[in-house]
Amino acid sequence: MEHSAAQKEILLNEMLVQVGLIQKRFQSEGEDEEKRWMMAQTSDPKAVEFLKEATTVILHVVDAIGEMQPVNGIAISKHFGIPRGSISKLTRRLLEQEVIHSQSLPDNKKEVWFSLTPLGQTIFEVHKQLHAHMEQHIRRFLGKYNVEQMQFLVQCMKDTVQTSWVAEEPVQQEESPQEATAMGDMLELLQQLDDSQLKKAKELIRIAFVD
Repeated sequence: MEHSAAQKEILLNEMLVQVGLIQKRFQSEGEDEEKRWMMAQTSDPKAVEFLKEATTVILHVVDAIGEMQPVNGIAISKHFGIPRGSISKLTRRLLEQEVIHSQSLPDNKKEVWFSLTPLGQTIFEVHKQLHAHMEQHIRRFLGKYNVEQMQFLVQCMKDTVQTSWVAEEPVQQEESPQEATAMGDMLELLQQLDDSQLKKAKELIRIAFVD
């Protein structure tokens, strides 16, 4: 039992190290890599200039407008769960950059509806191409795992979404042999990933839980 507890502690420490490394990779490489890919797909200099400075949030707003246009700020706010004031700032910036244009209803001048300009449509289409490109690579990446491994990964992701790393968790009972085996399988899978595969795994997580 003591040997099992010591081994578990070693594995937990190793997992924390790996989580930290994945987080650093997400923060330092992911967004810049995606921008470079999108900029390479368009010859529009205005689109390239916009993409250089665009954040993930503002690209999501462009996506929402492209999918739902014409759409007002309230609908965008509900779609993302972002405060109405933040949406107002983002749409004002997009208006200034001529990515979107606004229109008021004839009988209600206070209600503003947004649509994409030709520049906005170019950015919208390039961003859609990026997601299609990533999905293709993710499917190829996951295709090497068998059904049981994929079921485990799906359950692990669901558990992660429902777990707080800050709030106190109830004391867990000692894990069963089956659980210990599953943990070992997960660590073995993590150790098999090279740098390129980690990048693809990052995109999978974002598509599954963010986009």
